[in-house]
Amino acid sequence: MLWRRAFSTAAAKRHLTAKKWDALIIGAGHNGLVASAYLARAGLSVAVLERRHVIGGAAVTEEIIPGFKFTRCSYLYGLFRPSIARELELTRHGLKLLKPLASSFTPCLDGRYLLLGLNQEQDHLEISKFSKRDADAYTSYENQLHRFQKFVDFVLDSRTPETFPWEHSSIYDGLRNKWHKSAFWARCLQQVLSLGQKDMLEFVDLLLSPTSKYLNKRFESDILKGTLAVEAIVGSMVSIHNSGSGYVLLHHVTGEVDGDRNIWSHVEGGMGSVSLAISNAAKEAGVHIVTNAEVSQVMIGDTGIVNGVCLGDGTQVHSSVVLSNATPYKTFMELVPQDFLPGDFLHAIKNSDYSSGTTKINVAVDRLPQFQCCKSSNPEVGPQHTASIRIGTESMGEIGTACQEAWNGLPSRRPVMEMTIPSSLDNTISPPGKHVVSLFTQYTPYKPSDGSWGDPKYRESYARRCFNLIDEYAPGFSSSVIGYDMLAPPDLEREIGLTGGNVFHGAMGLDSLFLMRPVKGWSGHRTPVRGLYMCGSGSHPGGGVMGAPGRNAAHVVLEDVQKRSH
Repeated sequence: MLWRRAFSTAAAKRHLTAKKWDALIIGAGHNGLVASAYLARAGLSVAVLERRHVIGGAAVTEEIIPGFKFTRCSYLYGLFRPSIARELELTRHGLKLLKPLASSFTPCLDGRYLLLGLNQEQDHLEISKFSKRDADAYTSYENQLHRFQKFVDFVLDSRTPETFPWEHSSIYDGLRNKWHKSAFWARCLQQVLSLGQKDMLEFVDLLLSPTSKYLNKRFESDILKGTLAVEAIVGSMVSIHNSGSGYVLLHHVTGEVDGDRNIWSHVEGGMGSVSLAISNAAKEAGVHIVTNAEVSQVMIGDTGIVNGVCLGDGTQVHSSVVLSNATPYKTFMELVPQDFLPGDFLHAIKNSDYSSGTTKINVAVDRLPQFQCCKSSNPEVGPQHTASIRIGTESMGEIGTACQEAWNGLPSRRPVMEMTIPSSLDNTISPPGKHVVSLFTQYTPYKPSDGSWGDPKYRESYARRCFNLIDEYAPGFSSSVIGYDMLAPPDLEREIGLTGGNVFHGAMGLDSLFLMRPVKGWSGHRTPVRGLYMCGSGSHPGGGVMGAPGRNAAHVVLEDVQKRSH
């Protein structure tokens, strides 16, 4: 995909060494690109160094099978912060969103189905097919989550009130820092008060309770609970019966497109188009992006301050500011000389949770899947094809069993799948009449006890297991498969750079968020090495194609650069 490549020629690398840069960024994933754009727009000279031949990290589009363009890792747009999209003018730079006709579609083996997101009235009718009580309760449930989201928005868009040992170079800086922290907690209190005591207690209940318990208290129909519960476990090795799993449930109803809540949109050209639009904004601001430029080490001077990076071919690129968009584990256990890191910090990084239960399968098919529960022979695209299709989620019991099997070392016998068909709305990613199907499958252990992801037969067996399960709902799916690309947890680690295959750069439990991300005491993007910053999803506010970690890290860097200039 030449149109997604940046500069990877020898001339581009010579340009890297021709001067000392104001800032270097390791990794051209979406957060690294966002950070680069904000830094360059503030007047800094910035270079982005990407290990792979394409930019985008997990938000990348690649043509693996001729004629079919796969979003290899991520799959839907919704978490990206609207303020960043506006400030970087991503629409002007080529981003085109394709809203689905419905939000979710859960087919049942008994011939029924649940289709949500057409409109409020239709949602009520759909849920009433299974429970009139649940239909009445669903509206208040959604409204409550949206009230919670105002508080979550505040947290996502705020920097953490972190304190660092070298932060105060003057009395003025110290006072200003205390004022910033006081202002944050004052705004936080204001958000809490606006929720009110009842909603605040409900919010705490959501955060601390197992998702299964939280949903069981509110609904009675298995299919509605299963449809909602799957949001809590996407990308994790967590069970819906785990305490604290509710946060990710809230995290995934954050989806917002053009001001509409709980909307997850397809992107024309795949999710790589998000990264491409950000890179266009960055390059317009003067950012230099180089692919095939793997960083092998962060260079640190005798004074303990960063002075650049060394590439895999020995090329040295100099800067007094380096931002890492790699995972915290990759950054501190592999790129930074450990002599410069405190022992307790290294211990915390080494023992962070990077477990993942995700295997992503991208499939090229010769026809549109037809779900027998819809009882339609119409080959045209329907609302169900544009939605997030939930397979294996007819009850929370199925989801819990799938997780337990993976905890026991085995890929789930009946995987939980979030299936999307981006070509139902996007005619640029597949040949006419043919389609791209994305399968975000769980649960798959990193090291299964009954085989190896390095064994082609083992991989084929799991892929066929997923296809055969879809056949139960959409007969003939397996026979429609032209080819596929599969990324099991070790593949996600090796190819995309996701430690442990974790798509969030680390677990998203309550013990790994906000002031605890990536580790306690270092949540504010700065690190124990002066001049080195974290700008990826392993820093606050966490994973997903959001952009907030990159923007927030850029703001911290600009503050520090301004301090040094005075």
